[in-house]
Amino acid sequence: MKANSFIPPNRILMGPGPSDVCDRVLEAMARPTIGHLDPVFIKMMDETKQLLQYAFQTQNELTFAVSAPGMAGMECSFANLVEPDDKVIIAKNGFFGERMKENVERFGGIPIVIDDEWGTKVDLNKIESALNEHKDAKIVASVHAETSTGALTDPESITKLAHDHGCLSIVDTVTGLVGVPLKVDEWGIDAIYSGTQKCLSASPGLSPISFSNAAKEKIKNRKSKVKSWFLDLNLIMSYWEGEGGRSYHHTAPINALYGLHEALVMLSEEGLENSWKRHKENHMQLREGLEKLNIEFLVKEEDRLPQLNAIYIPDGVNDLESRQKLLNEFNLEIGAGLGVLAGKVWRIGLMGQSSNKKNIEYCLNSLAEVI
Repeated sequence: MKANSFIPPNRILMGPGPSDVCDRVLEAMARPTIGHLDPVFIKMMDETKQLLQYAFQTQNELTFAVSAPGMAGMECSFANLVEPDDKVIIAKNGFFGERMKENVERFGGIPIVIDDEWGTKVDLNKIESALNEHKDAKIVASVHAETSTGALTDPESITKLAHDHGCLSIVDTVTGLVGVPLKVDEWGIDAIYSGTQKCLSASPGLSPISFSNAAKEKIKNRKSKVKSWFLDLNLIMSYWEGEGGRSYHHTAPINALYGLHEALVMLSEEGLENSWKRHKENHMQLREGLEKLNIEFLVKEEDRLPQLNAIYIPDGVNDLESRQKLLNEFNLEIGAGLGVLAGKVWRIGLMGQSSNKKNIEYCLNSLAEVI
């Protein structure tokens, strides 16, 4: 078989992920590969950990990047914290709450699902009622930034409820991290995971994650082995924790970590609060343009993510044909609806490097042509 080198087209990525990866990150990933236990690489891992602590706003020692995408971060959290017959209350208001339920079941836990309508935020009263009904619950899990709908929820209040009832909290912030305010230590979150391909604008394939001391204690004192060898934090702790030394666990994705490190350096240069502000301001520009096109949002304004915008497809507009035209004629990618929203909404991402005024103007003009 004869094969040629793959040269991808140059797209503008304004879907639910991945987002555009800037040249600085791509150049970092192209640097020479060195050994994953090389002292120079270990120093970079230590810096990456410190930069991730900044992004998460935490001092948690167990803060690192799982060597796999964001869904592995989800699985890592549930695999380590859920034991057989543990009751886990799941606040589900979209597609990724359903994936949490699947994880709990696979690790032998008992999911107690609190359903809210897709496109709305989580109802705290329902969570409190579930905690009062299931006093033996161990964990409360929620999605900070629901990628399927663009709904923003309140992990601070949910975590407080969890702690008031003696539970740990697990939070999915795959789309939330550095796009909206997040303060892991101040809010007391016990386990939280994200993805590199969203607002961090690194390549897909790594999952930033952080665990509190209370979560670490639960992991260390499990009655049963973690069901996943690769994601067992009792083994990974010795690989990422501590300064200057590492024991072998797996061969790290070296060049991908170069890219994450550079993306985090860029975040530190911009400043975390400036990143939050930029995402919010660019959302306001997009909102103004969509309103002129008479396009409506799925989520009401006060519950809306600035970096992930779910909008109703205008009447008479074909979903698939329109997105294909945007891709093929305008080199612009936006996302389709998931689950119950398939064929009803589009999802426009304003994440990381993709979140800029030039992209917004181009997206609005392209949408106007297509519809």
